[in-house]
Amino acid sequence: MFLVEARRIFIVVIGAVLNAIALNFFLIGANVYASGFTGIAQLLSSIFTDVLNIPGISTGLILLVLNIPVAILGWLKVGRGFTIYSFISVVFTTFFLEIFPILHLSNDIMLNAVFGGVIGGVGVGITLKWGASTGGSDIIAMVLSRLKDKPIGGYLMLINGVIIVLAGVINEPENALYTLLALYVTTRVIDTIHTRHEKITAMIVTKKADELQEAIHSTMVRGITLLPAKGAYSKVDKNMMILVITRYELYDLERIIKEVDPNAFTNIIQTAGVFGMFRRND
Repeated sequence: MFLVEARRIFIVVIGAVLNAIALNFFLIGANVYASGFTGIAQLLSSIFTDVLNIPGISTGLILLVLNIPVAILGWLKVGRGFTIYSFISVVFTTFFLEIFPILHLSNDIMLNAVFGGVIGGVGVGITLKWGASTGGSDIIAMVLSRLKDKPIGGYLMLINGVIIVLAGVINEPENALYTLLALYVTTRVIDTIHTRHEKITAMIVTKKADELQEAIHSTMVRGITLLPAKGAYSKVDKNMMILVITRYELYDLERIIKEVDPNAFTNIIQTAGVFGMFRRND
């Protein structure tokens, strides 16, 4: 268990390194903005430095301050494990943003937008894949989604839309366009590594349905449907377990399946919507 958690923290730290590299080596120097709270922190840093002439207020420091109240909200409304690892990601991102210099590797703003988007997308993607996030926008979107029962994508799009508009207002209009490009590239990379769907359905074919059900319910509160199943080739009787989870629970579900029944067959599919009883406040 210790090795699993240590590896999880290690991956989160690697994600923080990649996010810091994307920002300090590509995006910040080109005045291209990242998504979510990271982009908001960039904007506020630009306003303090360029508009208000107040130097020394860095993106990393603002990012940390913004995430403190959000971490408290996540602790109460989203889940302690997810929030802890997300805040660890924010702390390390802030740390690396402070120690890495801001470089201008290229004067081509498009190259900065694309490479920054790709590297940042990898950082966010591996962090999500291992059961955390890289900032407060995901947590806020999750809470709003549960209150309104609407997809989190709309809230994230609204946050990023504000960032794009302000990027054009504070700098040049083309900065808004290149910010849009960077956000698109980041999203596509995240889609490849993880998933941006809020709810997903897991169909698990296993011989150890009782043990697996007990292990899942000890970690998350989700309804599970059991169906009888039989292997077409082996003719062995099995069970199919069907449950709907959020994308933030995918890491824990994968870990549980590997521990209880490594031979289980699992199919993960996108869930467009859920009607009826689906727990939203765990």
